[in-house]
Amino acid sequence: MIYLKLFLSFLQVGLFSIGGGYAALPLIQSQVVEENGWLSMSEFTDLITIAEMTPGPITINSATFVGIRIAGVTGAVSATIGCILPAFIFASLLAFVYYRYRKLSVIKSILESLRPAVVALIASAGLTILRAAVFGEAEISFDNIRWIEAGCFAAAFLILRKCRWNPILAMILCGAAGLGLHLLFP
Repeated sequence: MIYLKLFLSFLQVGLFSIGGGYAALPLIQSQVVEENGWLSMSEFTDLITIAEMTPGPITINSATFVGIRIAGVTGAVSATIGCILPAFIFASLLAFVYYRYRKLSVIKSILESLRPAVVALIASAGLTILRAAVFGEAEISFDNIRWIEAGCFAAAFLILRKCRWNPILAMILCGAAGLGLHLLFP
């Protein structure tokens, strides 16, 4: 029964995650943390970190990670198929319609109208991850700020925006700095 539940949960994520992996993070959080309680918010943050660092789409990596954690390899296969099935069907139908009617202005208007919703979903996911990293599971207040994590975020933000460094290098440096600082100041 857990395999069907994993399949259906990630089928919902696959059906309603318009805009890519980052836009799907609030949906994954809803299914995995809030509705089913498979992971805590702290574990969900770790899931995002692992899914981000692993090659491949973040949504599929998340489905595979949750599936294997909950029900082993069969759970991973079930969750992953549930996640990719809607995209496979939708992309096939969309490709057919697009190639047939691509010159119509209605198609262009529909695609342009989805952009603001995608931006909002990505911003929501980013703020959720930032909140979890800086405040953990505590309420948002000055007393609950995790200063090492907040400093790593600020440093990464500046490095990426001002210096235009490679994001992978920024992640490695922030990870090393965070590890070092946590070892020095437990």
